[in-house]
Amino acid sequence: MKKQVIAIFDVGKTNKKLFLFDERYKIVFERSARFTETEDEDGDPCENLESLRLSVFDSLHEVFRRPEFDVRAINFAAYGASLVYVDENGKPLAPLYNYLKPYPEQLQRHFYETYGGEEKMAYSTASPVLGSLNSGMQLYRIKYEKPALFERIRYALHLPQYLSFLVSGRMYSDMTSIGCHTQLWDFGKDEYHEWVRSEALDEKLAPIVAGDDIFPASFPGNGYGVGVGLHDSSAALIPYLVSFHEPFVLISTGTWCISLNPFNHTPLTKVELEADCLCYMHYQGTPVKASRLFAGYEHEQQVKRIAEHFGQPTSRYRNMAYNPRTVAKLRQETSGPAPIGSKVSAFAQRSLSDYASYEEAYHRLIMDLIDLQVISTGLAIKGSEVKRIFVDGGFSKNAIFMNLLANAFPEMEVFAASMAQATAVGAALAIHAAWNKQPLPNDLIELRFYAHSNENKEQQ
Repeated sequence: MKKQVIAIFDVGKTNKKLFLFDERYKIVFERSARFTETEDEDGDPCENLESLRLSVFDSLHEVFRRPEFDVRAINFAAYGASLVYVDENGKPLAPLYNYLKPYPEQLQRHFYETYGGEEKMAYSTASPVLGSLNSGMQLYRIKYEKPALFERIRYALHLPQYLSFLVSGRMYSDMTSIGCHTQLWDFGKDEYHEWVRSEALDEKLAPIVAGDDIFPASFPGNGYGVGVGLHDSSAALIPYLVSFHEPFVLISTGTWCISLNPFNHTPLTKVELEADCLCYMHYQGTPVKASRLFAGYEHEQQVKRIAEHFGQPTSRYRNMAYNPRTVAKLRQETSGPAPIGSKVSAFAQRSLSDYASYEEAYHRLIMDLIDLQVISTGLAIKGSEVKRIFVDGGFSKNAIFMNLLANAFPEMEVFAASMAQATAVGAALAIHAAWNKQPLPNDLIELRFYAHSNENKEQQ
């Protein structure tokens, strides 16, 4: 008998993955690809859109050829802040411009002068001023720098919705993409911001549908449904929302450590926006307050520095136990340099010759990063009833990070959470009812509790 499955494309900047999940959300098939980046007309690196398109079709052909699977639905999760400009037939008209592409200062200045200034715009759209990372600004740039291209555009689709279109043949917008630091959405009025209408950009944005909507496929196959696609950060939150109903904050750790609080509905303040807070959008349309810290990146850079200084491999920290005596000793020392604003920890300014060993220096690095993490996560928690913190991603496996975090939040229950492929599972859960007759599983996420204690010896 064929196994009923859902196919999920999880498209990151580096890895493009296809998963098949069975009705218990176990991975029964996996395929991964990487593409060489191409360049846009300015010589800036960008996603190879044609390779990505062909990969979706090749992967689906492979899956449909397998006699053991019955694909009941397909959905997509992909990185945000990226627009595909298509004509009436869905043919891309331009490269998939990189969200790190430098934004022209003069045009940016003109925009904010026209629409009331950076602070006012950031506040109403819950979007820090981020240049090309505000995807609405990418479309605004096309209008003024490439008016002929702008005229030809039928729709500007965020990447998850473009991928969905490839299989469904339908062009839609989704709130998780529109609501995430795009500067398109007015969170107070719950509609497109007035500047979007003033510039007639709303005419270039496809109709909005619900994140759990499902459409028939135009791609050959047997009557499966296609989801509209989700922004990856919003998708990764869904398994936690399904599994836990008491208020929580999820710290999703990787290059960025993003604290996501779906239980905080207070408006963003000027201070929070300046500290890199923003709002994501829940797939059912409610705001998710979030704060970001570039801690994973800083950790990677500083681990290289420590390893070089002590003549050790960079991977040495991975199996290092938490040592409360080392922490106590380091706490007794003078505090040393202050963090550089709220973005970079004090460790970058510390002299490694002050430490007796790799272990001591590494504990100091994590202590410094936790000082910043407490501030960042505190911004997402403030004004809500949260009593639990879940940590997933790389730092959830780091005993030193987890113990120090538990000690920094004594009033909270702190858990390391592990689940395979949270983003892909979230995209599958969003359309659960459309393909899966089984109840939602209650064993999606494995938790490990970290108790608050200065002598946390049991957590080694």
